[in-house]
Amino acid sequence: MDTMTLTSPGAAADPRSTTQQPPRARAGRPTFARLWRGAEADPSWARPALLGLLLATLVLYTWNLTASGYANSFYSAAVQAGSESWKAFFFGSSDAANSITVDKPPASLWVMALSVRLLGLNSFAILLPQALMGVATVGVVHTTVKRQFGAAAGLIAGAVLALTPVAALMFTFNNPDALLTLLMALGAWATLKAIEQASPKWMVIVGVLIGLGFLTKTLQVLLVVPFFGLAYLVAAPTTLRKRIVHSLLAVGAMVLSAGWWVAVVELIPASARPYIGGSQTNSFLELTFGYNGLGRLSGDETGSVGGGGPAGAGAAAGGGMWGSTGLFRMFSSSVGGQVSWLIPSALILLVAGLWLRGRRLRTDLRRAAYLVWGGWLVVTMLVFSFMAGIFHEYYTVALAPAIGALVGMGAVEAWERRSSVVAMVALAASAAAAAVWGFVLLSRTTAYGDWLRVSVLAVGMAAAVLLLVVQRLHLRAVPIVLAGALLAGLAGPAAYAVSTTAQGHSGSIVTAGPAGSSRGPGGFGGAARGGVGAAVPFGGQAPQGQTGQQAGPQGGLPGGFPGGTPGGAQGGGGMGGLLDASTPSTAVVAALSADAQKYTWVAAAVGSQTAAGLQLGTQLPVMAIGGFNGSDPSPTLAQFQQYVAQGQIHYFAGGGRGFGNQNGGSSSSSEISSWVQANFAPVTIDGSTFYDLTQPLR
Repeated sequence: MDTMTLTSPGAAADPRSTTQQPPRARAGRPTFARLWRGAEADPSWARPALLGLLLATLVLYTWNLTASGYANSFYSAAVQAGSESWKAFFFGSSDAANSITVDKPPASLWVMALSVRLLGLNSFAILLPQALMGVATVGVVHTTVKRQFGAAAGLIAGAVLALTPVAALMFTFNNPDALLTLLMALGAWATLKAIEQASPKWMVIVGVLIGLGFLTKTLQVLLVVPFFGLAYLVAAPTTLRKRIVHSLLAVGAMVLSAGWWVAVVELIPASARPYIGGSQTNSFLELTFGYNGLGRLSGDETGSVGGGGPAGAGAAAGGGMWGSTGLFRMFSSSVGGQVSWLIPSALILLVAGLWLRGRRLRTDLRRAAYLVWGGWLVVTMLVFSFMAGIFHEYYTVALAPAIGALVGMGAVEAWERRSSVVAMVALAASAAAAAVWGFVLLSRTTAYGDWLRVSVLAVGMAAAVLLLVVQRLHLRAVPIVLAGALLAGLAGPAAYAVSTTAQGHSGSIVTAGPAGSSRGPGGFGGAARGGVGAAVPFGGQAPQGQTGQQAGPQGGLPGGFPGGTPGGAQGGGGMGGLLDASTPSTAVVAALSADAQKYTWVAAAVGSQTAAGLQLGTQLPVMAIGGFNGSDPSPTLAQFQQYVAQGQIHYFAGGGRGFGNQNGGSSSSSEISSWVQANFAPVTIDGSTFYDLTQPLR
């Protein structure tokens, strides 16, 4: 048993291999004093440092929060609908009249819709919950790491997470990934609590958190489950039989906490609920295991805008339209700057940590923590690296908590064991890896000149060399060396994170970092203003700094479709694109709002983004024909004709973007578009083309 005590400030003693409860703060101390001081066993700086970290994270994530406007209008429109209709709220409908849902389960929309109900429909109300989730995730990772590795480790872990560029992006954006990341971090926290106490109650909590993660982004949350379960089966201080039973209880809780909503959706008659967006058969199970599930791995995603398969026109070598796959995908030109800054260091410290804990008892809590966080990182990174279907750089935010935890845990573990050659070589190697890889990533952009990358390399390498001989240094030099290693590792991601929050992001594909620092997979646009296709107003001008239907560096949409409308409605009228929404002008809003009470939908448009722009401008229901890609059979031509005959839809927006029957999707949107153009005269409203469905040609 290792009973070494640390000489470094704030480091925690190596815990024993059984349950170890931290001392509580002394009773009778005033509440504010307890909040500021923390537990008696903590260093005096620990709690103020944590509060400072959380405050700095809050400032970073909120100071320019509304610059992104409605951010991803696809989700903002669903939030608006959920704030108006409880039925739309429950199902995650794109519009308050419940024509079709978004292509994800609705948990993240629930949080934002409740905020909008409280604060009104605006950018701040939509994005504030995301920023608060970011601060909470930093706090959870800090608390989880600190419990077994001490305050210094927790602080490093939280800082690494907060400054990861893709985290700064997604915790200021309205995609489901923010809530998913928080729930997975909470799952890791609850797992380690369960292991520490051999507690079935905490394993049930783990299952509930994973189930809520499923209701946020379906199967992605399951990537962390194998090593959560393995860590408990290996390390919980109880009998094997109880460990198995407790694990089964967690699985049951996971199924129940996710399955209740799925059961309701599947059992309610299709006529009584909205169509399930992203599916071809109006089934959430098909959406889960097809378009959002196995299809993401194989690239066989019916109705998607692109997928895997052999390289060809519009595809990247070694992969599909969503970029090259392979072991080093996370370090590529498009993904590397988002998240990979400290991945090499995290992997080095993971291996070293497992080696240093190798001969501990089965119930060693620190080794269990390495299994939880290390398994999370390795499994998720491998899946992201080899998935042949739709892949966006921002998915990698799911790696950030594990990277932060492993860097904090491993660095402190190695420092505690600095008398060991393995420990000090690992610590020096991790510092050198962070410096070298930071230099490489900073060399991919001209945003910061040469001074930053050269400084990172010089300071980091100097610190790495000095760490090898740290025990021969004067005591006063040691903190300088440690601070140099830490600053060199965090300087690059910090610069990217600040650049990310300093600019607005909009559209469906967004990337972190300075403007123009990277490009998306398969020719999609880069980071500036949020990637593909900045929004152009219906009948108006593009917002400052944006141009309509911007193409990425390799020509815009995948598969050789530079902003066109294959399989969907005909172009024209400045109606936005497949991946971005447009802001309607005052004249368009006035026309669509006129006599709105007479109609179920004031307009219909091919593709969810086109519909979202109109809906957010009018705050009235707009039907998204064909869902996000325009490739879902919702509604069919016969259904649409019935809606028109019943006078439920006022206008049809010309120029809506969709991919129709591309990749096996439905051709309904094309059929509807052709029928409308053949039977209704176009009208121009402030430069935009619409069809008045109450005025047939005959």
